[in-house]
Parts: sequence; C-alpha cells; structure tokens
Amino acid sequence: MTLLVTGCAGFIGAKVSEVLVQHGHQVLGVDNLNPAYDVRLKQWRLHGLEALPGFHFTQLDITDRAALAAVLDRYPVAAVVNLAARAGVRPSVLDPWVYYDTNVTGTLNLLELCRQHAIAKFVLASTSSLYGDGPRPFREDQPTDRPLSPYAASKKAAEALCYAYHHLFGIDVTILRYFTVYGPAGRPDMSVFRFIRWIAEGDPIILYGDGSQERDFTYVEDIARGTVQGLDPRGYDIINLGSDRPVPIRQVIATLEQYLGRTARLDHRPTHPADVRATWADISRARERLHWSPQTSLEDGLRASVAWYEANRAWASKVSLGQ
Repeated sequence: MTLLVTGCAGFIGAKVSEVLVQHGHQVLGVDNLNPAYDVRLKQWRLHGLEALPGFHFTQLDITDRAALAAVLDRYPVAAVVNLAARAGVRPSVLDPWVYYDTNVTGTLNLLELCRQHAIAKFVLASTSSLYGDGPRPFREDQPTDRPLSPYAASKKAAEALCYAYHHLFGIDVTILRYFTVYGPAGRPDMSVFRFIRWIAEGDPIILYGDGSQERDFTYVEDIARGTVQGLDPRGYDIINLGSDRPVPIRQVIATLEQYLGRTARLDHRPTHPADVRATWADISRARERLHWSPQTSLEDGLRASVAWYEANRAWASKVSLGQ
C-alpha cells in the first residue's frame, strides 16, 4: 500500500520510511528540511532514501494546507504516519510558537485531510515528555495534564485532536509515545550525538545537572519497527515505545569513553527547569498489543552510533549542535 510519511528526512522518519519500503510499501515522503538542526544530516538521510525503489519525496511544510492537499490529490494514500514535528524541551521554551505551528496546526491539517480523503489510518509520533515528573514507570493511562514545557503541551494538544477526529469521523489512530530515541545519524541536539562528538573531538561535555538523571534510551531501529507495527487497526490507542531500562546519563558517558578510547571533560551546568529527573517506560501495552519489545541493548546501540560517527567524521564533526 501507499503511505504518507511526514518528516521523512528526520531521524525517526527516515528509518521508518526505510523499513516500510523494505516491507514492500510505497512511501510518499514529505519534509520541509527546516534548519531546526543542521540540515546536512537531513540531506544525508534523504540521499539514502532516494536510492530506494518505492520512495518518493516532496519538499513541503505540513503547516501549508494547500500544498498538502495538492499532494494527496495526486497520490491516493491508505495511511498517514505523522513524524513531522518540532522536538526538544529546552528550545520550545525559547520559541513556543513554532512548536504549536508544526505540532498542533500541522497535525490538524493532516487529520482534516484524512477526513476529506477518507484515509482510514493515522499514526502520531508523541513523546514521553508528556509524563513530566509523574510516577515511574510511566503508564499510558496516568494523567498527562501538567506538561512541563511548550513542547510537551503541543504534543498533548496533538493527541487531543487525534481523539476528536477518531470520535467524530472514525479515523483509526495509534499514538506512539517515544522515549529518548538514539542511534546512527541521530539528532545533533540530543545527548548521544553531542556526547560522541565532544568526546571524540576533545571538547568539554556540557552536562546539565550532575549526570545522575536517568533516561530510557531506545534505539532508532526498535522505534521504527514499533511504529510500523502501529499501523495495524487499533481504534484509538496510546502506546509507549521505550526500553523499560532507565540509565543514568553518566553511565552513557562512561560507555562512550570506553568505545572512543578517550576521557570526557565535563562542563557542569545547572539543571534546566523544563527537564525531568528521570524517564522510564512501562511497555506492557506495547508487548501485549503490538507484540513489540526492544531488541537492541544500550551497549550495542551506542557502539553502532560511535561507528557511524567515526565513518562520517569528516563532515559529522562540523555539524552544528544547536542550542
């Protein structure tokens, strides 16, 4: 079948597009190639995708309703996988408007076009940031009405829109709450890419807090596999995709030091008020309903991330790390 994947040049979107093509689907990928982070990474991913038979790319912004409508008029699709988003907690505090434009208005545009074109399936990428400092492990049925950042609030609004369109128009919706996704060619504004780069190049690691804060790191290929499995009919469902293994940040740094053969220099900064103390996914629902569980250990995933950086160091060492 033919699927629309938004944010196809993004970290998760590129891997999901690749997996879908490998499964024999036609993928219509759209991305605006915005400079939220260094566009060279998006171009690198897109270059690999465009070599795949069955992948077709259109550059557009999901906030542009007319452009989206024109694409769907030309290419009938069976499902939409909305991976286009402005992501990141700290940057959303500085520019909340762009987060609402993309994450809320963009999602609304796609849902409305699903209604108009009788597209039965919608998958939304959401975030563990919705849980804030709630009780751990995070379960899908616990309250998420106290977001700690504009980013989390925008994703909560997108989830609410999805429910409204499911209720009113019967659109089948799967919402996937991702937990700290990492892997080769990852986002340069996230910790794993930054830590690898800083350690490899001998630059100090900017570390917010003392490094004891924990994150539920989840490998990108596991996330992509779970996202594709989310295309099965669900009615309306919210499912965590995480590793179920929170790890202290300083443990990640120590592992990367071992793989890179260098000692990190730490530049400690105060904890950001929008950051949470820890994330930890309860993935019982993913195991039960998607028959999904993570397959890649943190050690293997970090090793693959280091190998990618070393193979692409000539240009990856020059990528902007953002704010």
